[in-house]
Amino acid sequence: MERRALGKGISALIPATDAPGKETIMFLKLSQVRPNPFQPREDFDSQSLEELIQSVKEKGVIQPILVRRTGDTYELIAGERRLRAATALQLEQIPAIVKDVEDQDSLELSLIENIQRQELNPIEEARAFQFLINKFNLTQERVAEVLGKARVTVTNTLRLLKLPQEVQEDIRKNRISFAHGKTLLEIEDPNQQRRLAHEIIAKGLSVRELESLVKMHRPKISKQKMRTANREPFIAVLEEELQHALATKVRISKNKKRGHITIDFYSQEDLQRIAHKIRGGNTT
Repeated sequence: MERRALGKGISALIPATDAPGKETIMFLKLSQVRPNPFQPREDFDSQSLEELIQSVKEKGVIQPILVRRTGDTYELIAGERRLRAATALQLEQIPAIVKDVEDQDSLELSLIENIQRQELNPIEEARAFQFLINKFNLTQERVAEVLGKARVTVTNTLRLLKLPQEVQEDIRKNRISFAHGKTLLEIEDPNQQRRLAHEIIAKGLSVRELESLVKMHRPKISKQKMRTANREPFIAVLEEELQHALATKVRISKNKKRGHITIDFYSQEDLQRIAHKIRGGNTT
């Protein structure tokens, strides 16, 4: 039997109370509820959580959490922040809706809630999409259908995982935006991606300003590819070794017997760092 798409909004999470045969709200002891192993959200803002705790303290848990039964306990599907607030206040019970779902449905429902509430950062979304694809052998089209998103949105979000881990962390911590990340993907060199990410943060570059910088680097990348195709293989290997050792772009141009090496730097501090490495770590 074909599984139905779940990406139809919050109504996919909370059933109508007047519909016959649907799940009903029940009260569970907090000790009965286990965390969701498929929770896509990694970061929980302490300030917003504290605000929720105060709200729950005054008005109680208004919206029930979503769980599924696992033996004698219940596994959380959606409502992590509400559960954390209730735990912080040492409440005995929490309202819950119990759904009979499989692992894939559990992750999909958790994703839907977080996405609809705009509580996932782009990297958390990308990792959750990739987890769906890998664990349940889904296509990008299917992920988009399930979550009610455009295919191109899923594709662009997944592409963020091609960025260096440091840049992904900058996006996850909201130091640079999703649009900045997409623009950085137009550059193939990971070192250059890191350099530009640092510039975005240090100088507060807009996406348009970043695009202008990226355009400046495109011709250099194109010329480098043309040179690589027509030169001796050991030169390309040596160039790569130097780039790795100096953590910056290095170009080697060689004629029959002569040539030159070009080493890029992007700030005074970067120049000093490279010089320090060339000296073998000596400062004098």
